[in-house]
Amino acid sequence: MKVYIEKTGKTVNVKAASVNALLKKLNINPVTVLVVKNGTLVTEDAKLSEKDQIKILAVVSGG
Repeated sequence: MKVYIEKTGKTVNVKAASVNALLKKLNINPVTVLVVKNGTLVTEDAKLSEKDQIKILAVVSGG
C-alpha cells in the first residue's frame, strides 16, 4: 500500500496487516503520530489492506 509520511514528505510502498505492524516496519513510535486510513483516523489495532491509502501525520503540541 502507499503510505504518505508527513514528517518526511515522502510516499513509500509498504506491506503490513495492521497499523501497529506498519509503524514497526517504518520504525515510527506510535505515540508521536496519528494514522489516517482512507480519510478516517484509526487506532493502532486497525487492519490494513493493499487498497488502503494511509497518511502518517506528526503530532504537534505546544504551549
